Amino acid sequence: MAIVVNLDVMLAKRKMRSRELAERVGITEQNISLLKSGKVRGVRFDTLSRICEVLQCQPGDLLEWRPGDESEADDPAA
Repeated sequence: MAIVVNLDVMLAKRKMRSRELAERVGITEQNISLLKSGKVRGVRFDTLSRICEVLQCQPGDLLEWRPGDESEADDPAA
């Protein structure tokens, strides 16, 4: 499955920098960068909740499913 993270779009809409979001959420700027790039395999619900609270958005504003790359379906760990 292809989950796309639209965190960079929401940050731009809110005119907020990654550094400010990281400080307000309580995670590192590096973790925000990893989230923005989609290079994470998961996110804790409490972290997602804090991001949504700070950005005043819904989880669906940040995460999007796109059909296509199903290569993870072959991965037994997925």
